[in-house]
Amino acid sequence: MPPESSQTARPYRGVPQDERRAQRRSQLIGAAVAVYGDRGYRQSTVKAVCEAAGLTERYFYESFANSEELLIASFNAVTYSVLGEIREAGRRAGRSRVARARAMLRTYFAALQREPRSARVFLVEIRGVSRAVDKAFDAALRAIGEQVGRYVVPPDVPPDPLLEAGIVGGVIHIALRWIEDGYTPDIDVVTESALRLGMVLGRPPLRRQAAG
Repeated sequence: MPPESSQTARPYRGVPQDERRAQRRSQLIGAAVAVYGDRGYRQSTVKAVCEAAGLTERYFYESFANSEELLIASFNAVTYSVLGEIREAGRRAGRSRVARARAMLRTYFAALQREPRSARVFLVEIRGVSRAVDKAFDAALRAIGEQVGRYVVPPDVPPDPLLEAGIVGGVIHIALRWIEDGYTPDIDVVTESALRLGMVLGRPPLRRQAAG
């Protein structure tokens, strides 16, 4: 009898095999976010994540080669979900660049405050795990910079990816300090501090003066 992978996928209780696999993957990601947030990534095992998801370890290896892959998937799930919230906040804020930037920053800090354990894992512990994880972190920073730039930079100012990276990195450092200080000062105060940095994106580039 041929192995299951070479057969036509059969529905189980009306649910196709691919859909069930995707559901198990989603369960593992959700469980990982909770377990990593509670214990920290380096103190968490595949077994602990599987137990939290209500699945056996064989289902883990159906979706992920190792715990690093799950960490990246979990990081992306959290980060891009928050990015969606940030983008929506900017859209609702109207046409003012300042109002957009303020709304997006406040939404970001509110998300960190709402999920403090996950914020620590995905801002602090994720650094230096591996080259692959660092690349995922960098890709997320690029995506955030591009999205923020679309809402904050005037149409006549050309995109500046390096500046975007610097601004996003600066805001993350503000967030890290805020987290380490126990989420003080108030969210509105930290938002305004980050806004001063973020509005640099909207400034036209400096003109170089001719030599001599």
